[in-house]
Order: sequence, then structure tokens, then C-alpha cells
Amino acid sequence: MPTVDQHLAELQHPRADDVRALRTAVLALAPDITEQVKWNAPSFVVDGVDRVTFRLAPRDLFQVVLHRGTAKRDDAATFVFHDPTGLVRWAAPDRGVLDLTAPGAYAEHRDAVLELIGRWIRA
Repeated sequence: MPTVDQHLAELQHPRADDVRALRTAVLALAPDITEQVKWNAPSFVVDGVDRVTFRLAPRDLFQVVLHRGTAKRDDAATFVFHDPTGLVRWAAPDRGVLDLTAPGAYAEHRDAVLELIGRWIRA
């Protein structure tokens, strides 16, 4: 399996520059974040638990999936995470999606996206 660096070096995607920029910013949020390739995109792990995964397919999609691991957790129904920005579309109480597909979306919402991700990885 390629490293994230190798994967991104070969990435052919309309939002590739945004993907690379957000990846760098996410890694800088906390010293204990590790990464791997999942779903053919960067995925970020904290304390052995998948927390944030980029979704780059199909076609030109660029989404950031906020999750708390790969399995449904017992506390999923009571988990609460506040999104004052309104950027997160909630697929479940503890699984959200940020859509950054539109040109300029990452640049427009960069600070809010990083603030959300920073709080999410600690939630």
C-alpha cells in the first residue's frame, strides 16, 4: 500500500491542491495524528481510531468525512457535536460530511473547516 505522500504525488484530481493543503493543515493540528490511505484518499487516525477521512471519488468529489472509528459505537445516539458554521451534513449523530467540492470552497471555509476538524478529533 502506498504512503499518503506517494498517493498524493500521483493524485490526478481537480481539487488536488486543496487536498494537499488540507492534509498538511490537518497534520499540524495535533502531534499525535497519524495518517494512512483509506478509500483511495488520506485518512487521519488519533489513538488508533479513524477520525477524519477524505472522500475524493467519484469524479471530482472532495468531501471530509468526520467519524469515530469504523464500527458503530454504543454512545452514537447520545453523542453531541456542535457545528455553529452549518457546514457539516450529518449522516448520523456521530458521522458528518463537509463538502468542499465546489471550486474555492476550501479557501472560503478554511478556518472554519480546520476549527471543526480540530474539535472533532478530540470529541
